[in-house]
Amino acid sequence: MQNIKVLIVDDSAFMRKMINDFLSEHQAIEVIGTARDGRDALKKIKTLRPDVVTMDIEMPVLNGLEALQLIMEEHPVPVIMLSSTTKQGAENTIQAMAYGAIDFIAKPSGPISLDLHKIKEELIQKVISASNANMTSLAKKPTYVKSTITQTREYSKIERRDRSKLPLQQGALNKKLVCIGTSTGGPRALQQVITKLPKNLDAPVFVVQHMPAGFTKSLANRLDSLSDVAVKEASDGEIVQNGTVYIAPGGYHMLIKEMGGNLRIQLDGSTLPRNGHRPSVDVMFESISNITGYSKIAVVMTGMGADGSQGLMDLKKKGVVIAIAESRETSIVYGMPKAAVATNLVDEVQNVDKIAETIMKYV
Repeated sequence: MQNIKVLIVDDSAFMRKMINDFLSEHQAIEVIGTARDGRDALKKIKTLRPDVVTMDIEMPVLNGLEALQLIMEEHPVPVIMLSSTTKQGAENTIQAMAYGAIDFIAKPSGPISLDLHKIKEELIQKVISASNANMTSLAKKPTYVKSTITQTREYSKIERRDRSKLPLQQGALNKKLVCIGTSTGGPRALQQVITKLPKNLDAPVFVVQHMPAGFTKSLANRLDSLSDVAVKEASDGEIVQNGTVYIAPGGYHMLIKEMGGNLRIQLDGSTLPRNGHRPSVDVMFESISNITGYSKIAVVMTGMGADGSQGLMDLKKKGVVIAIAESRETSIVYGMPKAAVATNLVDEVQNVDKIAETIMKYV
């Protein structure tokens, strides 16, 4: 098996050396070069042909965002962004995901992080994962348009006025909810799904995207600006509303509870991460499995690992659930959807551009 060839792009010589040292320790990784800015990176990508690029966002001459767009147009390759945890850094990182970066890592303490060793293992694992990314899907420029899906047909007013007199789908319940789990490649996938949901969506949507604290709010704000439905970072104790997408904050498990006839969100920052993740898709799915009186649509999209598959089994055991998995063809990393499909509980496997439509079919 050939080593994973990595190009490191950072304007700091200290950071380039630290990242080089960390990655070079792993027997499956070979650092084939470094670059000091985006323009230098573009030249070296053409000549060195790396398998993975790690790239700082804040650089002179040509910054990480500018360079990333050119890389994806000219020489698509998996790119992992290194970002600061400032508000601007988080916003730039979410923008980078939209431009085609496969993943990102938050620097522990600013542009020059002397404590970079804290993210050493994460960096190595993400480089290995990125080397297996589906670049065919990633290199395609998705077009994001607001929803063209209508929730109901021409007689929708009648349906809404007296839904109790109309036949339900087999085994379905009047009240619906949607829950989505995703990881690597998720911000891009979520943008394709959530922007296509109609503003009169008669269900709440709960999302777990594996991200550290500080980045989920920027993700929610971006999706809210692009979507007809309301999108927000979830708050502890809030009452759930239909037509709203709630994204679990980084660093907190998100649980959905029935209280006094309403659904409420409970955030838990004290329980340990599940399989390395907090928020965890399994934790969210398991909490939703205990909710009665709702039919549920559960969606598992791109991401490494198997988060969501155990929770899906709990959902299916306890209620009326339609399970949707993203296809191998469009998943940036076909890990989580593959694990979900392996449970034999998935009802539909769909390309990411068809997932919103499929959700609406059941809502």
